[in-house]
Amino acid sequence: MSLVLAAVLGFSAYGKLTRNRNFVDGIYAVGFPDEHIPLLAAALIAGAAGLLVGLVWWPIGVAAAVGLVAYFIAAVAAHLRINDRDYLPAAGFLVVSLAVLVLRLITI
Repeated sequence: MSLVLAAVLGFSAYGKLTRNRNFVDGIYAVGFPDEHIPLLAAALIAGAAGLLVGLVWWPIGVAAAVGLVAYFIAAVAAHLRINDRDYLPAAGFLVVSLAVLVLRLITI
C-alpha cells in the first residue's frame, strides 16, 4: 500500500509542479498562492520518499505517514473552510494515508 501511495503522490507532485489544471484548480479554488505550490509538491515528494524509506526503516515510514495525514487534514479543511464541495480527492488521500499509518504501526 505504501508503494502505491508513494507512486500516486509522486504523480500528484509532478502535476502540481507542471501546473496541470487537473491538479491545481482545486488549489486555486481555496485561495492558495501560486508561488507556494512548489512547497506543496515538495511536501508530497518528501512524504513519498519517506514512505519508501519506511519500508526499510519503519520510524521514517511512520513519520512520513503522520506528515501526510496532517497535510491532507489541512487540505480537506481548506476546502471545507470555503464550502467547496470538491474535497473528495483530498479526503480519499487522507483515508489512504491513515490506512498506511495504521498498517505500519500494527506491523512494527
